[in-house]
Amino acid sequence: MEILLIGGLWLDGSAWDRVVPALEQLGHRAVPITLPGQGAGSASATLDDQLATVLAAVDSSSEKPMVVGHSAASTLAWLAADARPERLAKVVLIGGFPSAGGARYADFFELKDGVMAFPGWGPFEGADSADLDEETKRSFASAAIPVPQGVAHGVVRLADERRFDVPVAVVCPEFTPAQAREWIEAGDVPELAKAKHVEFVDIDSGHWPMFTKPSELAQLLAAQA
Repeated sequence: MEILLIGGLWLDGSAWDRVVPALEQLGHRAVPITLPGQGAGSASATLDDQLATVLAAVDSSSEKPMVVGHSAASTLAWLAADARPERLAKVVLIGGFPSAGGARYADFFELKDGVMAFPGWGPFEGADSADLDEETKRSFASAAIPVPQGVAHGVVRLADERRFDVPVAVVCPEFTPAQAREWIEAGDVPELAKAKHVEFVDIDSGHWPMFTKPSELAQLLAAQA
């Protein structure tokens, strides 16, 4: 299967460098996506620009691809399901959940000079970063790409209820499947509460398993494919 890989905030396509060959060894075609404003294009990029890039990858696939969104990009993957419900085989969400329509895409940290820079590791102390060694943390921080305001504050627009027919797998790194179910049942994730086919998969990692557990993540994604 063709597997489209979308990294979360501050990441470009190179975030998947250790996952791609592992997926290919398992017989799949892995396509890491470098997004406008996060490795391609300028700081004026918008959420619509990023979605257009994802949809171009979906449209160019010769088959129904599986779209993988990490962290905030879980919403971007879900936007792809909304825009192309008949073209996706599955959506996989790693360490994140889709925002509801009308919400801002990633209004998490302070903007300065039109971008949202990586805020340092303070906000991610604990389970998020517990499995990252100091070298990986330094490498991540030095390579982190500030996210354009037009992306971070882009408004999520959902229109096609056929998105709820697309199968979804929620990969649970720093939280458990039980916690994810609890949040959905409590109404915290209304989009997944309406999805008709949702499964939960555990992975023993922090928030960035593509760096700390690439082989395990590849095997998990191959199983979903």
